Amino acid sequence: MQIYLDHSATTPPRPEAIAKMQIAMQEQWGNPSSLHEWGQRSTTMLELARAQVAELLGAIDPAAIVFTSGGTEADNLAILGVAKCYAEPQHLIISSVEHPAVSQPAYWLERRGWQVTYLRVDRCGRVRPHDLIAALRPNTVLVSVIFAQSEVGTLQPIAELGAIARDRGVLFHADAVQAAGRVALDVESLPIDLLSVSSHKLYGPLGAGALYVRPGVELEPQLGGGRQEAGLRSGTPALPAIAGFGAAAELAARELPGEGERLQHLRDRLFAQLSDCESLVPTGDLHQRLPHHASFVVRRSGELLTGRTVVRQLNLAGIGISAGSACHSGKVSPSPILTAMGYSETDALAGIRLTLGHSTTVEDIDWTALVLKQVLKRLGCGRQLTACN
Repeated sequence: MQIYLDHSATTPPRPEAIAKMQIAMQEQWGNPSSLHEWGQRSTTMLELARAQVAELLGAIDPAAIVFTSGGTEADNLAILGVAKCYAEPQHLIISSVEHPAVSQPAYWLERRGWQVTYLRVDRCGRVRPHDLIAALRPNTVLVSVIFAQSEVGTLQPIAELGAIARDRGVLFHADAVQAAGRVALDVESLPIDLLSVSSHKLYGPLGAGALYVRPGVELEPQLGGGRQEAGLRSGTPALPAIAGFGAAAELAARELPGEGERLQHLRDRLFAQLSDCESLVPTGDLHQRLPHHASFVVRRSGELLTGRTVVRQLNLAGIGISAGSACHSGKVSPSPILTAMGYSETDALAGIRLTLGHSTTVEDIDWTALVLKQVLKRLGCGRQLTACN
């Protein structure tokens, strides 16, 4: 029996997405920039995918969708694309729990003379709106706050934070890579100027992502070349990946209400079944949280226990989970996310994450809870921690 519970790392492509990719490779393989029939057939497929992604995000104008190679490039285009519009360094605000695709570009800008403020978060990983108000300066040009934190599942008060930025005339970017397809998004009603998404987090293929750019927002491109994607992202589009992305986005938009409710029920069932396990403490906000996401810190009396150890033990039992952020799971170092939330270095080494998906069943949840308890007992875990909520 094998159970995959690492859907925040990546998701298996939907059959519909794979079928659309095959059509793109076998029948509509022309260059969308070409004017002849072969190119125009590919253009039709490209623009269909753009409309499908726009619908998922609630964007009225599909032209606001700029395709990229993934969420990382979309984040970089948002941060650095705004920064390159200014001849002199300005002020940037990000949260202290951003994905490296945001925090690393911010660090690069800081080295080039930009002022960067890192907003603190509470024990649940949420930014306090009054901290954003206090951080704004006359030369603040961009605020970037992650929509949903991948490691602990916390949803940020995006509407309130975005409204604060908009009232001050400051651009607002949200990394919604983990949120898209899992919670409802409406960029027309939310005070968001830039929003990043990724295909492979919502059952599309690897290698495709998108940045929503509100009409009127100016960005400088990061790649020189043929000036595709309205001049913001040069390079011949990876049409098969983009077509699969579009198909997955359409399915996600259609299934979101029912699937979100189903996943939340399974997530709550998992939390309930593990609530009597003294060695586990939930991390993140238990209410303002992604519907498919459960995360914990594991504690063992005396000897240090890392989340990686638990991941390996569950893998031997045929269950796939993650030790914190997938992008960091190869390193034995404290989680910067848990550290920012106030956890000790020891605790920040002991985070685990279980993220559910389309294939997850009640039986999977029950079996995983049972196996995890057995693993923790075998590892000698026992002391109770204080939960966030």
